[in-house]
Amino acid sequence: VADLIAASINRYVGVWIAAPLLAAIEVEVIQWFCAMMGLPPDSRGLLTTGGSMANFTALVTARHQRLGEDFHDGVIYASDQVHHSVLKAAVLAGFARRRVVLLASDATWRLRPKALQERIARDRAAGLRPFLLVASAGTTNTGAVDPLPELAGICRKEGLWLHVDAAYGGFFRLTEEGRRVLPGTDKADSITLDPHKGLFLPYGTGALLVRDGAALRQAHSVSADYMPALQVDSGGQAYDFSESGPELSRGFRGLRVWLPIRLHGVGPFVRNLEEKLALTRHATERLRRIEGIEVVAKPQLSVVAFRFVREGLGDEEIDALNEELLARVLASGKVWLTSTRLNGRLVIRICVLSFRTHRDRVDLCVDLIEREAARL
Repeated sequence: VADLIAASINRYVGVWIAAPLLAAIEVEVIQWFCAMMGLPPDSRGLLTTGGSMANFTALVTARHQRLGEDFHDGVIYASDQVHHSVLKAAVLAGFARRRVVLLASDATWRLRPKALQERIARDRAAGLRPFLLVASAGTTNTGAVDPLPELAGICRKEGLWLHVDAAYGGFFRLTEEGRRVLPGTDKADSITLDPHKGLFLPYGTGALLVRDGAALRQAHSVSADYMPALQVDSGGQAYDFSESGPELSRGFRGLRVWLPIRLHGVGPFVRNLEEKLALTRHATERLRRIEGIEVVAKPQLSVVAFRFVREGLGDEEIDALNEELLARVLASGKVWLTSTRLNGRLVIRICVLSFRTHRDRVDLCVDLIEREAARL
């Protein structure tokens, strides 16, 4: 309904003067998100097409703030589980691929703070300039959450910008369990969120939050004679989104977030997120009871990674076995699972993050896995 209204009025929301009320609605949405993540009231941000654009905008902001115009000796850090959009963002922002350091994760697929400290020291000794850490709050592979409070302390000590990619996992912070798993988002310099994931909203709804709104504006502000007089952010609702990101042309994205939350409050969203966490635990418990199923990554949020093993088989044979199991489950046409690789091994993933997914669907999924595993 919100998209129907937004498309019908067809208003441009790149600069405040073109649609003051609509810009104010988007500002209010960003303020809600900042409060949800524990950022201070004067934080700023913008709605994007998704996490990839949010990560790119955050990286450009960090580059501008920490390195200036001469930035090719800057170094970016992340775990080897980070989303591939971070590497793409770095390349698009002008960095060589070798300047993106992907550190080996630990046994729970989280970034190791000690490894980060050691690599920072090594790079400084080599004359490079470490400037950015991208920490994950819910990786795509396993839903792993990096140790944000400890990493935030390292970033403060070393002068690094801390960006938290919470595209998948951030909104679980609305739940009690999620707050236990996701401490430290309030210490980030910037955060990526995907409302089209954790708030179950239409695709094309991402968000970037930045603690220092002035830094976001300084990195993206460019003037032209044909542009109208732009707003100077004074803490109110008058805000030019074109000054805070790469897009000048942009439609009205805010209503698809603002309207459902205004109509229903956050309660239904929280209850859905709580259900997804519970369903993933339920799936994991059932998987562990299936002969031959090995849980490779137990859920930290709503992802569980597992594989099917048989004694006497080598790694390649086990990979082939899991490819066959996945193909058979997908051939049913009833559920959709995906595979990935962890330490070079092929594993299958269950990710529960649709408002239409309930206990019956999860039980059906595990039933199919159990049936096809028995046949193999």
